[in-house]
Amino acid sequence: MKKQFITTDFAIVLLSVACGGLALLLALASPALFVVALVVLGAVGLVLTLNIYRMRKTIANILHGAGYDDSVTQMSLARLTMPVLILSGKSIVWYNDAFLNDVMHGKETYLQSIYRVLPGFDAEKISAPGGQALEANGRGFTVQGTGAFSGDGLYIAYFTEDTDLKQRAAEYSLSRPVVMRIVVDTYDEVLKELKDSEKARISSEIDSVFETFIEATTGFLQRTSASRYIAVMEEQNFAKIVESRFDILDKMRDVGTETGIVTLSIGVGRGGKGFRECLEMADSALDMALGRGGDQAAVKSPEGFEFYGGVSRSVEKRTKVKSRIVATALRDIIAQSDSVLIMGHRMTDLDAMGAAIGVLRICKILDKPAAIVVDRSRTLATSVIDRMCQNGYGEDFVSVQDALDGVTTSTLLIVVDTHIPTLLESVEIYERVQNVVVIDHHRKMVGHIDNAVIFYHEPYASSASELVAELLQYTGGREEKPTPLEAEALLGGIMLDTRDFAINAGVRTFEAAAYLRRMGAQTQNVKHLFDGSLECYEAKAKLVAQAKIYKGCAIVAAEQVESDSAVVIPQAANDLLAIEGVQASFVAVDTGNGIMISARSMGEVNVQLIMEKLGGGGHLMMAGAQLQDVSMEKTKSYLMAAIDEYRTNQNKE
Repeated sequence: MKKQFITTDFAIVLLSVACGGLALLLALASPALFVVALVVLGAVGLVLTLNIYRMRKTIANILHGAGYDDSVTQMSLARLTMPVLILSGKSIVWYNDAFLNDVMHGKETYLQSIYRVLPGFDAEKISAPGGQALEANGRGFTVQGTGAFSGDGLYIAYFTEDTDLKQRAAEYSLSRPVVMRIVVDTYDEVLKELKDSEKARISSEIDSVFETFIEATTGFLQRTSASRYIAVMEEQNFAKIVESRFDILDKMRDVGTETGIVTLSIGVGRGGKGFRECLEMADSALDMALGRGGDQAAVKSPEGFEFYGGVSRSVEKRTKVKSRIVATALRDIIAQSDSVLIMGHRMTDLDAMGAAIGVLRICKILDKPAAIVVDRSRTLATSVIDRMCQNGYGEDFVSVQDALDGVTTSTLLIVVDTHIPTLLESVEIYERVQNVVVIDHHRKMVGHIDNAVIFYHEPYASSASELVAELLQYTGGREEKPTPLEAEALLGGIMLDTRDFAINAGVRTFEAAAYLRRMGAQTQNVKHLFDGSLECYEAKAKLVAQAKIYKGCAIVAAEQVESDSAVVIPQAANDLLAIEGVQASFVAVDTGNGIMISARSMGEVNVQLIMEKLGGGGHLMMAGAQLQDVSMEKTKSYLMAAIDEYRTNQNKE
């Protein structure tokens, strides 16, 4: 059958326009004849309108095969109970009674365009295996066709009504279970020093917030311990909670006294096959929320993680019991290994190197061969490495290739100051070893190392060096202690991440610093670890001078700096915070091996959330990212987009 280029409706419209044009020309030539022509055209139009329905009905009877009991069309399609239509090009040339009654509700549509009759009709979708979901006159259908729709020849479309099925599917989706694990982060800290009457008041206010929260749903909430709860609700209720961006976090922060505010960590499991799977996902999500510092909600679904909240600072609540347990376990795993490799993140800083040197001392106390893996051409800890090498520690630092050559099945890898495989000094070493230990303080990120035999992760600690300093106190005897040089390296790591004890410094931080001071660390020597050359100072000044303010954030996007000047990048980010009106700073510099971004804030902006958008991470007030194969212009646009998204979410919360 030849392709139909012009439909009947289009031909009628075209002829009407032509007649109107001719009538206009006639009016210009002879007004009297125009009146006559207008009357004639009106009569013809009226007759044509009255006969269109009759004409289509006649054509329908012919195409339908009415009066011919042995008609092949009538026998094959007309008697089907499901709606069927036949297209020629875009025009409807035939349909059965089921289509007329069920889809069109008795309205004849012969020879009309399918896109006019059913505006949502998509020829490509109905040709796909699953067909197209289509709604017509308040009823739902799945439309499927015979092969590819090319516009040539006849094309048959079948309509399967599934209104009830889709309604039930929607109801099923909205009633799927959502499981929440809730922990009151600061329960013990807030109530610890209060009188019984005050404790009762605070507990009552906490319960009131939870009751208001759960009463807005069809679910239930149950206390499982003094500070832990479990809630179960339906997906339709959870959608409203997401829309409010977990405003229960904000409401709970209003509860408290001068001793501190009350914050929550919420883990949500949704989209699982059943209650048990949702519960397991909720446990995993709660672990992620706590690992990111608390005061936030982590939602885990088959698609991955989503995070809400995380706007307040973490509250120190570690116990020394855990440090003792980890120290014992670490001694055992080191004793079972034939050698130990210690590794931090790429572009190693003073904290990563200080922690690595502390772990090296633990291995020496246990008389186990160990070495620190570092790329000395790409490190921010050159000062401490050079000092160690000058004092006889040169053989303790090895390159990535030398470390790979020495890996055996019994080699233990201890990762410090990071927990993300892609940020390691060498991913190849991590993939080759069988036993891994992680010691880190950064807020937990998606995609963390999940096969560690020991995962010592404390987001409440100021630095990895602080954690290692505590472990050292529970390793060996009194005579087996770090040397003053090693103690100074650890203290330098603590001072770096606390900005000389100005931020993130808790009671345990000062206790660790006091221990290192007793081990012989001299603060003036530690201060010299941060010394830089005149060239470095000039490079830092140039970076600060390039800063542009964007939505309360100072942004620097600079071209390449010398590799030995890379240490000035975080220093420049720190200096930018001294500018009035700057809530956060971001310094992006091309180091020659990719673009390094250093982010800092004083707590008003969570730079960790912004850096996570660029594949990095860190803490609320100190974070970073490293980008490969990306131009500086692209980096700047990505950074500004991440800031835009953060500010938008901040306004919603």
